[in-house]
Amino acid sequence: MKTKKIRNVLLFSAAILVVAAGIFAFRALTAPGRPSADTGAQSGSIDAATGNLVIQKSQVTATPSFYPYQSGNIKMEVLAVRASDGSVRTAFNTCQVCYSSGRGYYQLDGDTLVCQNCGNRFTADQVEQQRGGCNPVGITREYKTETDQTITIQKKFFQQTQEIFENWKK
Repeated sequence: MKTKKIRNVLLFSAAILVVAAGIFAFRALTAPGRPSADTGAQSGSIDAATGNLVIQKSQVTATPSFYPYQSGNIKMEVLAVRASDGSVRTAFNTCQVCYSSGRGYYQLDGDTLVCQNCGNRFTADQVEQQRGGCNPVGITREYKTETDQTITIQKKFFQQTQEIFENWKK
């Protein structure tokens, strides 16, 4: 009888741990700013008619968000973040210097972007502003269309720049 009671307690404890692990994994995978597994992210979508990426400005915060895009068989990603001046800054999630390593992409450490190849760190205010050296590849005004509500990056631009993602190992 005592052995059966111990076994039941252990089974119940294991069940609680499995449920807790499932909840933790689900929350980690669906956290804001986390790349989506499908073609659109939480606040970005692919326009079916044009193939353009459309990001809703109202959903961009000071914490960088990532927007997946696929050009042919090349997986790409855009990051968007609201800078301290209120502007929305965009860049490819790859480093100007480290992209060819395949590990030159950024992950969040708090609100800071960290290159996974060289370890350089960037804040929201630096995105799209710094050029040359180890920085995110900025998507500047001439490569996107902005309205008060949206930022649109054209399919053609993704096709022209896909080589910087050819070795991407994310």
